[in-house]
Amino acid sequence: MLSRTAQALALLSTGLLAGAFAYALASVVPTFDAVPLDVHLQYRTALMYMNGIFMQALMAVSLLTSFWLAITLRVATRWYAAAAGVLALTSLLVTRFGNVPINGRIKTWSVASLPPDHAELLQRWEVYHDIRTATAVTAFVLLLVLIDKTRAVAVTTLP
Repeated sequence: MLSRTAQALALLSTGLLAGAFAYALASVVPTFDAVPLDVHLQYRTALMYMNGIFMQALMAVSLLTSFWLAITLRVATRWYAAAAGVLALTSLLVTRFGNVPINGRIKTWSVASLPPDHAELLQRWEVYHDIRTATAVTAFVLLLVLIDKTRAVAVTTLP
């Protein structure tokens, strides 16, 4: 029962995380580029306030539940959950030490007084976002593979 709860929570949290980052990659980031810079900056700043705590909490839940799942599983499959936890941790660290500092700088910008390196910083933010999206999606895929493997083992051990 404990393993099933850990599995459900790990799958839910990593799926939500991967989905949120993938949606941003496919929809939000291109929208930033499609609107005037003043709208982009206003929207991005508002989005930071709305997403800041939620997304970092979701990353923390993803890594904790993945490690919890790894502890509850047998050796053969626990490495998938542990790897998913490491990838969720990577997403969190990239966000905290890559995206968040850039977000802090963006909050101080206005179109009238952009720093000379603003385009480079926005591009760097996108690179960090690409990395955290890839690690979150890979964590989710690893948990899907883990579930498939544990089901296959369960089916082969039925009487």
